[in-house]
Amino acid sequence: MAIVLHRPGVSELDEAVEALRGWQYEGAPTQLHPGDLGWYWRFGAAETAAAVRIWRGDGRILAVGLLDGPRLLRLAIAPEARPDEELARRLVADVAAPERGVLPAGQANIEAPRDVVLQDLLAAAGWEADEPWTPLRRDLTEPVEDSGLRVEVAGPERARVRAAVQRAAFDGSEFSDAHWRAMAAGPVYADARCLVAHDDRGEAVAMVTVWSAGPGRPGLLEPMGVHREHRGRGHGRAITVAAAAALRELGSSSALVATPSSNAGAVATYASAGFVRLPEVRDRYRGA
Repeated sequence: MAIVLHRPGVSELDEAVEALRGWQYEGAPTQLHPGDLGWYWRFGAAETAAAVRIWRGDGRILAVGLLDGPRLLRLAIAPEARPDEELARRLVADVAAPERGVLPAGQANIEAPRDVVLQDLLAAAGWEADEPWTPLRRDLTEPVEDSGLRVEVAGPERARVRAAVQRAAFDGSEFSDAHWRAMAAGPVYADARCLVAHDDRGEAVAMVTVWSAGPGRPGLLEPMGVHREHRGRGHGRAITVAAAAALRELGSSSALVATPSSNAGAVATYASAGFVRLPEVRDRYRGA
């Protein structure tokens, strides 16, 4: 089977998104979610297309990669292709050759599913395991409890508020209402919601964006944050519960999120909102 690396144009992104949707199912390994592309869309359609790589074989998409920064490749692989050694060898060759336009020379990270041949081949090629991340999951079979806060769905008229809370939640964030509008204009956002939580004084205290992969499939929280002036009051738990409820309304079978294992506070917040820890995952890391 001839496997071809492809850099898609904007018009081809829908196909990549649909492939990612189809690869999400209960019990699937942690990997790139369509919501990850949706979140990247804040930079615009052209920038998103420039960051995506597609590997095809026999006319089918076998793998989709997102360059989430110049030195981090986040991968999803079709379920039937995970044990495919030919695909794995092609991926290793492509990430090792800067001229192929995947990763530059020197330091780099690859995020890939745990249960793929690729992991063994990367290890054999000298890629080491990086710091652990903790994925967490909440089942959405049963109704979700009330969050305890007033939560609104942020549309265009509230984009400025949504963006302001994010900037106040993440040091160095430059997220703006223009970023929100670019993200909301993308096709993935049709199955997404931005939520903003307010305290009893009406102040916006926390935000989250949730991404559905379609009915009966796991949905994703990306990102979630609490305003730095309103921390320590349970707002992280509340907005996470509201996120789970929103994904259930969208038909998701479960809610997924991941955070560095070293961020004990975030792990505890998600656990307090009914999320169950899954086995840790690690990127593969190549030194300079």
